[in-house]
Parts: sequence; structure tokens; C-alpha cells
Amino acid sequence: MSTRRRTTTRIEVSAERGVFMISVAAELAEMHPQTLRMYEARGLIEPKRSPKGTRLYSYSDVERLRRIQEMTAELGLNLAGVERVLELELQLDRARKRVEALQRELAETRNELDAATRRLRGEVVPYRRGEVVPVRKVARADGGAQRRI
Repeated sequence: MSTRRRTTTRIEVSAERGVFMISVAAELAEMHPQTLRMYEARGLIEPKRSPKGTRLYSYSDVERLRRIQEMTAELGLNLAGVERVLELELQLDRARKRVEALQRELAETRNELDAATRRLRGEVVPYRRGEVVPVRKVARADGGAQRRI
């Protein structure tokens, strides 16, 4: 009696890669294939195309279809409302990315400013009525204690 060993191969596919034909995507999203065609015509979904022109839906597309269905069925939005919500989400995502980029730029600028300030402090030569004073013996202008650099 021979025993066969069963092996399993796991393949990971990008969520953006078109892998489902329209019938499978419609089943996964619990919709009729014609609904997917209508959503594509309205610009709500943009499936990839095979070299022969077959629609290929990605996992992300299926998730988007489910969200559209949730908005129409559970929230009562019409397709114009769904279009608007998706458009606003896209604008919000772009704005969020822009804010993050500006925050990074601000942090870099602050670091550069701090570095420049430290360099300038090191280059300042204290001065008292025509004579250069050693840095360690400089009294503060406000009459406070001596500062040590």
C-alpha cells in the first residue's frame, strides 16, 4: 500500500492584480454580472483587461463592489450619491498624503534650521567695546550669570 503525500502550494497575488473574470467577481460581490458592467459604464469600477479584452477584476475591485453594494442597499444611496462619496474619499486620501508630505518637509526644514542655528552660535564671536572677549568669560547682556559654551 503506497501513501501519497499531499503538498499545498500557496501563491500570493497583489490585491490590485486582475485575476477574477466577471462571473466570478459578480459571485464574490453577490451581484449580477450585468450590474458590474453598468458600474463600469458609470466609472464606479475599472477592471483590468486581458490581452483579448476580457474583464479581469482584482481583489480590490471586488472589495469596492461590496462597498458600493453596502452604500446602495444598507445606506440607501443612489449611484450618484455613491459616485460622490467615492470622489470625496479620493480627494480626502490625496489631501491626507499631501499633509503627510508637508509634515515631512516641515520636519526636515526645522532640522536644517536647528543645525544652522547651532553652527551660527558656534561662529559668533563675543565683543565688548572694541575687544574680542574669550567665549567662556562672556557675561549675558541682561546682567545674568556668565554663560559657558
